[in-house]
Amino acid sequence: MTATVSPQQALIYLMVLVSASDARMTDRELRAIGHIVQRFPAFRDFDPERLVRVAEEAGELLSANGGLEAVLELACTSLPDHLHETAYAVAVEVAAADDRVEPEEARVLQLIRNALRVDRLAAAAIERSARARHMTV
Repeated sequence: MTATVSPQQALIYLMVLVSASDARMTDRELRAIGHIVQRFPAFRDFDPERLVRVAEEAGELLSANGGLEAVLELACTSLPDHLHETAYAVAVEVAAADDRVEPEEARVLQLIRNALRVDRLAAAAIERSARARHMTV
């Protein structure tokens, strides 16, 4: 039997994975995660008061040996197909929050995209949309 978590937990796990991928979780990334949880329809039935605990759970999983693979597998198992593009979108949103996607973040995004089988064209549209939202004057 494969372990699962709620789809909302899986989305948060992926956002934490991206944020932690470059060995630091910035305030902008943490604010982006909070913003997403507060406003995205996928989190409509999620209690935002649980965000910190779920993020800590993700951190605990990531810090274990093989944590990256464990989080990816858990997220893929827990997310229904119709939320795969949403999962990639929230991960990209967190990576873009710092106005620059670090190489480690880009690699993790590629792993997430492949694990969730997000189509290349859909991924490119999601990435371009995030860049457009984070542009400054």
